[in-house]
Amino acid sequence: MTAATRTRAGRALLLVLTLAAIAFMVLPTLIVLLTAFKPQASIDRWPPTLLPGAPTLDNFATILDTLPFGRMFLNSLVFATGVTALTLVFDSLAAYALARIDFRGRRALLLVLIATLMVPFQATLIPVYQIVADLGWVNTFQGMITPRAASVFGIYLLRQFFVALPRDLDSAARLDGAGEFRVFWSIVLPNATPALITLGLFSFVNNWNDLLWPLIFTTTPEMATAVSGLSLLTGQSGTAPYGVMMAGALITTAPLVIIFLFFQRRFVEGVATTGMK
Repeated sequence: MTAATRTRAGRALLLVLTLAAIAFMVLPTLIVLLTAFKPQASIDRWPPTLLPGAPTLDNFATILDTLPFGRMFLNSLVFATGVTALTLVFDSLAAYALARIDFRGRRALLLVLIATLMVPFQATLIPVYQIVADLGWVNTFQGMITPRAASVFGIYLLRQFFVALPRDLDSAARLDGAGEFRVFWSIVLPNATPALITLGLFSFVNNWNDLLWPLIFTTTPEMATAVSGLSLLTGQSGTAPYGVMMAGALITTAPLVIIFLFFQRRFVEGVATTGMK
């Protein structure tokens, strides 16, 4: 076998493996998409089929009739947007202090914050719920949003980006009489747009897709989010109308796809410039 033949064979094998990996990753999404348009009889058929025999929109109509899905969708938007906005504010302020202000104990504080990343949030869920309940915030937006107003991951992400910015920018601004907040607002933040968009996308997607947190802090369908609301479709026997649930999942996923496509370039730029792999 010649070297050229081995090269072509290697490229063909690489192509096959790449296509297989892509198919493996795309298949679950394709199943959700096709199942959302399947009638129940086609879903219950054995052996199962991938393509719907007679596509229908009944699953979408059923979920809108069964659940207050419009209100749940709005709740998801308020919850995810509120957490994202507060996270960007508080995380950027904390990251600026840890990256650009020299104070005693800064390194120790950073190490403590990073260490908290090893504590699963489920371990603190009961104490946080008790605090929210004592404040009378259960089943309210402030009870869902406030405990998540800051993120250690976001602080660390922005801090890494802020550290990479040239210190000469700060010095020039201070020579012109700018205070600390003016340097933060007019110099650092405008240069950190890719990192802020990256953190915003991470935060929004994470909170939009969260199931456990809204289930714990809400008790009525009117306050449930779209993701947690889908769990209400499961019957007492544990069975679920898969077509209806897939239709709800498709509706719930659509905004995330649109947002990612719109901010894709900025997201990739932010990930690259903050050194994440």
